[in-house]
Amino acid sequence: MATSPRDLLLASISTRTLTHYERSAESFRAGTADHDVSQNRDALLAAIEGAPPFRVLDLGCGPGRDLAAFRALGHEPVGLDGCAAFVAMAREATGCEVLHQDFLALDLPAARFDGVFANASLFHVPRAALPRVLGELRAAVVARGVLFVSNPRGDDEEGWHGDRYGTYHSLEAWRALVTAAGFDELSHYYRPPGKPRHQQPWLATVWRARS
Repeated sequence: MATSPRDLLLASISTRTLTHYERSAESFRAGTADHDVSQNRDALLAAIEGAPPFRVLDLGCGPGRDLAAFRALGHEPVGLDGCAAFVAMAREATGCEVLHQDFLALDLPAARFDGVFANASLFHVPRAALPRVLGELRAAVVARGVLFVSNPRGDDEEGWHGDRYGTYHSLEAWRALVTAAGFDELSHYYRPPGKPRHQQPWLATVWRARS
């Protein structure tokens, strides 16, 4: 089957963004190692039903900071990243299973995970591909499984910032996308905590898979 111009464009966007991370993997690890996103990890874990340990997919795990944190809490995390350098770093740092997959070419087992942790990762997915990607994440979680997403907020613009592609959703547009994919909103908040809204560039949302 011939590849459509749309698919070729999406693939080129992904390749260029991942190439940026391959080239800057070491500096990215150094620059983000001490970022405190425990609020986000806690929000995901608090929403998961049942008894731990929980099976968590860290989508866009990068060098493995949050993967290590989930494991230290006694959970059973699996990482996923499209950047080969990050996959190697995360495997070495955590000993966890880490999948090397492009977000635009996911191959996930059905109903495997209690929760998905997408911290500062899904905003790299172009809007045209998001319904499919969100649907694949819905299929990968158990019944009433949880999706956590943190994205830089915006006014629904998308495009290049250097060699990284980003989509900057408003709360209303993001709600429409995730709801259409089969999730119900549990909560949302802005980060970092304790700041006025104009100093909170991150929008965090927590979702439960609709029964």
